[in-house]
Parts: sequence; structure tokens; C-alpha cells
Amino acid sequence: MIDLTLGEIAGIVGGRLVGGDPSTAVTGSVEFDSRRIEPGGLFLALPGERVDGHEFVGRALQAGAAAALVAREVTDAPGAAGAQIVVPPVDRRATNAMALAADSDGSGAAVLAALGALARASVDRLVADHGLVVVGITGSSGKTSTKDLIGAVLSAAGTVVAPPGSFNNEIGHPWTALRADESTDFLVLELSARAPGNIRELAEIAPPRIGVVLNVGTAHLGEFGSRDVIAATKGELVEALPDAAHGGVAVLNADDDRVLGMAGRTSAEVVTVGSGRSADLRAEGVRVDDEVRASFRLVTPDGEADVALRVHGEHQVGNALSAAAVGLACGMDVSTIAGALGTARAASARRMDVRVTADGVTVINDSYNANPDSVRAALKSLAVMARSGGGHRRTWAILGEMAELGEDSVTEHDLIGRFLVRLDVSQLVVVGRGRPQRALFQGAVQEGSWGSEAEHVGTAEEACAVVDEKVRPGDIVLVKASAAVGLWSVAEHLLATRGEETSE
Repeated sequence: MIDLTLGEIAGIVGGRLVGGDPSTAVTGSVEFDSRRIEPGGLFLALPGERVDGHEFVGRALQAGAAAALVAREVTDAPGAAGAQIVVPPVDRRATNAMALAADSDGSGAAVLAALGALARASVDRLVADHGLVVVGITGSSGKTSTKDLIGAVLSAAGTVVAPPGSFNNEIGHPWTALRADESTDFLVLELSARAPGNIRELAEIAPPRIGVVLNVGTAHLGEFGSRDVIAATKGELVEALPDAAHGGVAVLNADDDRVLGMAGRTSAEVVTVGSGRSADLRAEGVRVDDEVRASFRLVTPDGEADVALRVHGEHQVGNALSAAAVGLACGMDVSTIAGALGTARAASARRMDVRVTADGVTVINDSYNANPDSVRAALKSLAVMARSGGGHRRTWAILGEMAELGEDSVTEHDLIGRFLVRLDVSQLVVVGRGRPQRALFQGAVQEGSWGSEAEHVGTAEEACAVVDEKVRPGDIVLVKASAAVGLWSVAEHLLATRGEETSE
């Protein structure tokens, strides 16, 4: 965050300063976890699912926070005599704070609105005074992987701030924006949505100059109702961009008709990426190695270069093209972009994280999240790895629920079960006893007339028992489900019990 005094912050958020000196500067980071507060920082009293941040105001001030941003003054806690900025109430119906489950009294909405206003003021000043470039990314899948690749590319040209993992919601977005300071050249942000208008609101907090739209899939279909509504919401990002004369650039996936159709919704310069020759940036001669790492010839209007990715999955080619387009929009040359893509590794946990145990089991931990498109991509990668080297290794798909698919959930899970059989996956373990999981299991059994090849268990612990008993050296195990399932415990169990392969 830019250097601000308590008086300036109170003015930005429309609050009143209690018990502090208006000239005191905030010199540390902005945090909503009192355990992370550093001397000179600013504490956000947000409500959580289990506790209210107002209960920790005293602790944060005792830890050295310059002030606490609160919806109501805290007077009865040890250490609470320090500075507090009390923010005014807001209409919860007009904010994203409705996502805060414990926000029964509107305090979360008030603090969250203040956080957004503070982030906007900081970003505006950094853009105006220091030339900060804000990059926004949205799509039904691939946002975090692409964010990591864009971060790797732009790191070759300057200092980058990006969210850890997928911290891309109404809290993580402004929190990340406030990580940028006078030394930051690029701020790379994911924009997620659970309802129309969400992306527009996030874009108002940190207005992007460059916007990347990856795809319109079926993630959160249950909340949006249709892919057309999803497309309309994702397109809010390109609508938020400045026009071409003021540096606005929209990077659109030409292989997705709904994304390509967004070109008419923006006055920014449109740059297309994809597999066809009509795309402005494309990948030619794509090849994948034994670990499904892609190599290709990057073709752009500014030149060509060979790229050899270190991240896993052929679907990463499209993500890399989007990252290359962002690099070009920021003035980088093609050879530097290609080199940066070739050194990029997966920076976010549990996304196509490929490791090998000491006894030769390959574990693909892609368990952070799941939707039909990402599950199909992961299964394709599993099938390619099985055929590498001219052999055919035994493959395991350990799958849990793909959440938030609404009325299509049972059908989509059934289709995944049938799809993995057609890819000749050797073994399936379905985790969870709900209707979607039963549909996944039955789809596979009916498509493949399977018996012992498929198992249906209730918990991750039961899945661990199956792999302990049946996974053999040389097998390849894919673990994938939506984040709420917590299925990464199976991948971590395999690595913990068998040990990881060490390199000389």
C-alpha cells in the first residue's frame, strides 16, 4: 500500500478516527488475521465463519498495529485503547459482503466496503504516480494457472504482485491490491464471480488496463443458471477496460466462441489467442513429453520463438498464449517472453502438481478445484502419461464431487464417468456418497461394464486405504475434486507413506 496516515485513511473510507493521532503513518501491511499483524500495520475487523474480527482488535493493537479498521468501536478488550477507525454502515444488499456468512449485523459489509475504497485509492495513486500496470484475469477454469504464468513472464520485466493461490474473492482481491507499493510494476489479479455484477465490482476496486478472458465453461453453473449468463458476467471484465487510446488491451481466447464474442463489448484493443491461424497469437507444432509438458512454436505479430513449458498439461498451452499476449502488451519482446515461459513452474499448490514416490508411483495432485472442463483436461493428461515411452502404465482416477453445477450436476458427473472409461483409465475410486458421486460411479460402470476396476467409498480416509492396498510401483494416480472435498489428503498420504523420489 502507498504511505498513508490514519487521518488520510479515515478520509478515504469515510470513517472517524478514535484514540489515535491523525498524522500517524501506516507502515506495515493490511491484515484481517491478527496473528499476521506487524508493527505499523492496519488490522481489519472482519467477521468470519467462527469468530468476529472485532474480538481480536485488542490483540492486534497490542501486537503493534497502527490502527484497527472497525464497524463498531471496541472498548472492553485488553489493549483496545489504541487507534480505531470506525467506518459507517452500508447497505449489505449493494455489496459483495453478502458472501460473509457471519455478517448478520452488517459489520462485515461496512469493513469490506472500506477495504475496497482503501484499495482503490492506493491503486489509483500507484497508477498515476508510478505507472503501475493492473492485469485482470477471469474465466471458468485456468485462472490461477494463467495468473502464475503471467506472473512469471512479467517478473522478467519488473516487480510483480499477485494473489497467493486463488485468493480472488471480495476479500482477497482488495487485500492483494494493497500488497502493491511504490516499487511494484505489475499487479496481477484474478476476478472470480458467483453472481452477475461480481466482476464489475472487483474491477472497480482495482481497475485493470489489461484484461484476459480464458473461457466460458460450466463452473458455478448452478448459481448462474446458464452459460450465457456466465458469459455475460465474465464479459464485465472487458467492459471495465480503458479504450485502446488509453492503453486498454483485451486478451480473448479465439477458440471459445462466447469469449471471442466479447470483442464487441469493449473499446480496448483486442488481441486474440488460440489454435487457429486467425488468432493474433498461436502455438504451432505442439508436442508433449512423457510428463505432459508441452513444447511449441510461439507465433506472434512481433515475431516467433520456441517455448518449452515446465508446467504439466497440454491445456497449459492456451494459458501460456494468454501470458505471452500480456507480456507483449507490456512491451516485452518475444524471446524474453518465451524464455520466461520456459522457466515458469506451478506457483500455486495442488494444481497439476506432479511428483513421484520413492517406489515409482506418479502422483498428480490437481485437487484444489474441479469442474467438467478441468476434470477432462486432467484425465487427458493422465492418459497421455500412461502411454509415454511406448508402454501403458496403470492409471488411477481418484475423483470427488464437482460442486456448484446446479441441475446439471448428476448429468455432468455421469458424463465424466463415461469419459474416463473411453480414455482407458485403469482404475476409478469415487469419493463421497451424494447423488453426483453415485452418478459418476454408475456412468463409469455402465460405460465400461466394470467390476473391480471401480470402487465407491464414502471418505478420503477410505480412499487412502484403497490406494495403500492396491496401488503398485509404476502406477499413475490422479487426485481431483472441488476444494470443499479436501481430497488432496489422498495425494499427500501417498507421498507421506511411500516417500518422495529424490534427485541426485
